[in-house]
Amino acid sequence: MKSLPNILSSLRIILAPIFLYLYLQGGLIWGGLSILIFTIAAITDYFDGHYARKYQVESTLGVFLDPLADKVLTFSAFIVLPFIDPSQFPWWAVILIIIRDVFMTGLRVYANKKDMQMKTRSFAKTKTTIQLTFLYIALFLGVFEGTGNILADWSELILSTGVMFWLMMFVTFITVYSGIEYVFTNKKLFRNSASS
Repeated sequence: MKSLPNILSSLRIILAPIFLYLYLQGGLIWGGLSILIFTIAAITDYFDGHYARKYQVESTLGVFLDPLADKVLTFSAFIVLPFIDPSQFPWWAVILIIIRDVFMTGLRVYANKKDMQMKTRSFAKTKTTIQLTFLYIALFLGVFEGTGNILADWSELILSTGVMFWLMMFVTFITVYSGIEYVFTNKKLFRNSASS
């Protein structure tokens, strides 16, 4: 099925708002279900890329749709964080991360229209891994907070230390830094395009 990667990317886009809605309902059951949906959506990211490369069915639509689906899913997770605790996960940091990713998506669209191959750095993959690890920790803390069990006590203790705020600052920094690095790595391509 040549269209399978695009179907999986589209599924990720569909699951993202479902995750967002369920998580914001609060409670252990809804929260657990939302994280399950988030995990399923994240797994589709691996399979659509793996399938496209293995069977060489990459398409122009897929090149655009895959990173877009990743961003939509990541945005939905970051957006719920201030609802957990805005002092630990400030809105300005979430907005900064979203602006960076929207800007980078715009650059990729521009590069595709100009038939340019944008260079990627290994740090971008590291950034994604750090983001996902951080998001899972934060999401689980939010799910268990206030549920009245031993996990709730641990979640509230961790949140009370302020460590999640500094982790949020770290994630925000590496996200913005990776965007700046990406621009400088590819500046020659855009300069050549502007002069042509």
